[in-house]
Amino acid sequence: MRLAPWRRAGAAVLRILVVWAVSTLTLLVLAGALPDFRLQSEHGDTATRIGITAALGAGAFGLLSALVWPLLVRALLLVPALVLGLLVFFLNGSLLWLALALVPDGRGEADPRTAVVVAAVMSAASSAASTFLAVRDDDAYRRRLARLADRRRLRAGGPGVTGAPGTVFLQLDGLGHDVLCDAIAPGEDGEPLMPTLAAMCRDTHRLTVWHTDWSSQTGASQLGILHGSNEDVPAFRWYEKETGEVVVSNRPSSAATLQRRAAERAGHPGLLADDGASRGNLFSGGAAQVALVLSVSARRGRHNRSRAGYFAYFSDPANATRTAVSFTAEVVREVVQSTRARLRGERPRVSRGGLYPFIRAFATVVQRDVVVAAVLGDILNGRTAVYADLVAYDEVAHHSGPRGRDTRQVLRRLDRSVALIAKVAARAPRPYRLVLLSDHGQSPGETFAARYGLTLEDLVHAGCGLPVSRRARRSASGAEARAAARAALHRPEDGHGAEPHRPARTSEPVVLGSGNLGLVSFPDIPGRASRQEIDRRHPALLPTLANHPGIGFLLVLDEFHGPVVLGPDGGERRLETGRVVGKDPLEPYGPLAADAVRRTAGFPHAADIMVNSALDPATGAVHAFEEQIGSHGGLGGEQSRAFLLHPRLLSPPDADGELVGAEQVHRVLRRWLEEARAVSAPPGGLPVRARLR
Repeated sequence: MRLAPWRRAGAAVLRILVVWAVSTLTLLVLAGALPDFRLQSEHGDTATRIGITAALGAGAFGLLSALVWPLLVRALLLVPALVLGLLVFFLNGSLLWLALALVPDGRGEADPRTAVVVAAVMSAASSAASTFLAVRDDDAYRRRLARLADRRRLRAGGPGVTGAPGTVFLQLDGLGHDVLCDAIAPGEDGEPLMPTLAAMCRDTHRLTVWHTDWSSQTGASQLGILHGSNEDVPAFRWYEKETGEVVVSNRPSSAATLQRRAAERAGHPGLLADDGASRGNLFSGGAAQVALVLSVSARRGRHNRSRAGYFAYFSDPANATRTAVSFTAEVVREVVQSTRARLRGERPRVSRGGLYPFIRAFATVVQRDVVVAAVLGDILNGRTAVYADLVAYDEVAHHSGPRGRDTRQVLRRLDRSVALIAKVAARAPRPYRLVLLSDHGQSPGETFAARYGLTLEDLVHAGCGLPVSRRARRSASGAEARAAARAALHRPEDGHGAEPHRPARTSEPVVLGSGNLGLVSFPDIPGRASRQEIDRRHPALLPTLANHPGIGFLLVLDEFHGPVVLGPDGGERRLETGRVVGKDPLEPYGPLAADAVRRTAGFPHAADIMVNSALDPATGAVHAFEEQIGSHGGLGGEQSRAFLLHPRLLSPPDADGELVGAEQVHRVLRRWLEEARAVSAPPGGLPVRARLR
């Protein structure tokens, strides 16, 4: 039943008065607790007068926050997002200082540093009160959602919300199928680590494992999932001889090129081309609405829609304050946790100093908060399809391990984010289907350099008879969160400015690492170097690599047998015929390994030598060629087993057998979107808008 207009107006006025009262009370408490903050004249005032001063100050601060704060954020549109985050406290404190200056007779006064604290607490208190009242008033909340959806649709010139269900695809980056199974199983106290996902698996959803391609990393997986083709993406980074450039999946210029190539191969713009939104991803998926999408983040200026998501979020001072406080707390948490790991002598371990605490805080707080807020906005707007990536687990697992204590805390917080999205979806102006998935898993293990005292590049140089450094060098991590942070700081190309990385064209090989997958290319040899050519130039190289205990197998191109896989002790597998000489090098990697390697062997930009680290079959441990103790990018262990968690009402994803490869996942998701478009109305026969009123 619809409420009369006067009752709706009365409810709105009541909410404003309650929030004002909460803010006034907060000011009074802080004035009594903080020595450098007062709400009275120097000679003292009555309690009534102090209360009036607090009410005036709270009202002025609320009005300024509502009117001035969005203008400040818009004026700072070209400021890097992380810099804006650091300015939050200063800007909020300045608004409070201005609000107190407007109080008559100068009764409101605060030290500048104290004003920052008071403003932060005020924003949090008013936000909490407003949210509580909105949730409690269910009818008002539903009407607000309906009006908001209609208003945004009309402004965008799009159709009204229909009864057909929308779909939210939420990617939990790097969370493997096996780790998820552990997280939803009852713990020692009987409660699962991720209770929201556990309830979904029990009541409404079905969990399916899907197997990644050989290149088990976000660049290949997400490109295949969103655009339907990850052809010729052999690794996270690779060298292209015709241009002399190193392509890196999380570099904006490279991501834009990969997206264009994939769209051309697939023959369509992407999964999200029909009224879709892409949030926090490497690629757009063809969506018209994008925020924090790397492939378009190189755009500059006020109309850079990819970065607009930051400012839409920070335009609410309560959001900005809460995220800034959580960011600081996460930096402190990482410093404490890394210090504790070092003091305990935990192994394996990688360096967690430098900028890493801030990168981790960005991934686990800023990126999460902004992406979740963007998804909630899409749901309230009735968007048809949304694909969002939360990178927090992947970033922390690289440095703390896939099953470390630190990653367990991140999984708990991600579970709460999923719960929030599910709760809002239940109140949306159209029904929503929530699909959760990952792009790959992670495999644990000591780094190659830490285990053997030299890098892959050092080993290649030794096999080529070139000088080897006396000291092992570390390989930089290629984690997705670092790319997002650099884009937020207007430094998208990772130390190379806007220019691509072009190694010198010499006889020395270019050696790159992508998790536990290594790539060796010879810039002075046109096209793919054959096994025979490599042996003629560097007769010790292939035996040195194949027989090293930290390396599982090599992929090279033989002039007579085509692509062949080489292993220790002369083991060889010829991929075109399937013939095995000696011991099969791919046997430890499972029955799907041969097809995955054969597919990559056909890529035009596969390296002259593709190197996969050794696998411990008992533990699933691998050796990353980067500084990561939780890694992905090649074959071996849990990194190749991702998950798909989908509503049971959807058609089965793997009707034809196992779900293998990101391109097959794309086809499943497209089928589900087509099924949703075929639904004309929800059960019950009434349009969703009618039920919302």
